[in-house]
Amino acid sequence: MREWNKQAVKRIQADFQRSADTHLLKLDIPGYADIDFYLKDESRHPTGSLKHRLARSLFLYALCNGRITEKTPVIEASSGSTAVSEAYFARLIGVEFYAVMPRSTSQQKISLIERFGGKCHLVDCATAMHDAAQQLATAKSGVFMDQFKYAERATDWRGNNNIAESIFSQMQAEPHPIPYAVVMSAGTGGTSATIGRYIRYQGYDTQLWVVDPENSAFYPGFMNGDPDYATGVSSRIEGIGRPNVEASFVPGVIDDMLQVPDVASVAAMRWLHDYTGHMAGPSTGTNLWGLLMVADQMRQHGHRGSLVTLMCDAGERYIDTYYDDHWVAENIGDIATPSKQLREWLV
Repeated sequence: MREWNKQAVKRIQADFQRSADTHLLKLDIPGYADIDFYLKDESRHPTGSLKHRLARSLFLYALCNGRITEKTPVIEASSGSTAVSEAYFARLIGVEFYAVMPRSTSQQKISLIERFGGKCHLVDCATAMHDAAQQLATAKSGVFMDQFKYAERATDWRGNNNIAESIFSQMQAEPHPIPYAVVMSAGTGGTSATIGRYIRYQGYDTQLWVVDPENSAFYPGFMNGDPDYATGVSSRIEGIGRPNVEASFVPGVIDDMLQVPDVASVAAMRWLHDYTGHMAGPSTGTNLWGLLMVADQMRQHGHRGSLVTLMCDAGERYIDTYYDDHWVAENIGDIATPSKQLREWLV
């Protein structure tokens, strides 16, 4: 068993060595002459999203804690990018993978998971996913990865080319190498925990702003100082926001939070595609709207510097949803007002 474990860890490390770092794209945004904008493009990972980093860390954490053997099925509660990335790593080390997801999950997402050898276990609603994943893990004598519990502890926040170290390394030759702020959304809270801890560990003055969509518990939980806050409603911006504050959300490393209207997230996502040609998902739209809100505050106070945010995944996954006018009108709302505000913001 130890030999298999050693080889599994080596396979994941070798896969990491074969993967180049993701690009840090500079965005030239009119109206902000003294502020530089950067977009960390996490869509270029082998599985197409920021969750590739998380899945790799979760597998290494589970392997090095002895939770996975060569006969251990892996189970996750996810209908999105985490499930796709975990299916990839499960196939890499040769174990079964099951993604527990709502029946409403798009066939496109199911096909991505199955492409990497994963199996999809459907439940009636999103709120049933966690308990169903635990039950499936017990029934199959498997391991429930539980991204929302382990995300903040699985990643080495002090370095090891985590996303924070990558960002600050890539910024070294820029006019403002130490960002004024990093702006990002939270799904599990693991990435914000990593970046916030790294900023403090290195002694940087960079602020960490976390943006949150409607219906999510992270923003009101942070503002009220309530780690048990729950909305009981699922986020409409796929990949981010939670109905309750998750264990991996670490408010102590966050400087401030902003709530972003869902229509604004979609408007900003589409603006990015129209203006730059980069097609991203809706969580990137949430990040961009938050980035511009922070930039607007900087401009009002005469501050100069750089701002960094994340492109969490590629927009091709959302052609039939967030890029479809009819679907957006029915499921999100009218994006005309935030689209107009973006045009006025950027002059």
